[in-house]
Amino acid sequence: QVQLVESGGGLVQPGGSLRLSCEASRIIFSMYTMGWYRQAPGKQRELVATITTGDSTVYADSVKGRVTISRDSAKNTVYLQMNTLKPEDTAVYYCNGRLGALTSWGQGTQVTVSS
Repeated sequence: QVQLVESGGGLVQPGGSLRLSCEASRIIFSMYTMGWYRQAPGKQRELVATITTGDSTVYADSVKGRVTISRDSAKNTVYLQMNTLKPEDTAVYYCNGRLGALTSWGQGTQVTVSS
């Protein structure tokens, strides 16, 4: 069973930065497209960013220029560096791993942007 464990969330002031990490286990990490999604209260889960096995990236328009996704296959870990955070970035952030029709989710980590 695939296991994805997120870390790095927390409370940050507007304009601040956070780096989220997601460590994967029980998968051949290098074969998976990895991604970050988020869900704010009362809203649907939405894509933040994805990174393929070839390091191609996709970003939501709302985070372009402020967020960078990266992966380290030696550590089976995907990262989300978030800068210039805004209150509207407040959400639970979920790590996602996808291989064809197979998809797995982490348990989520809370990010709160507030003064």
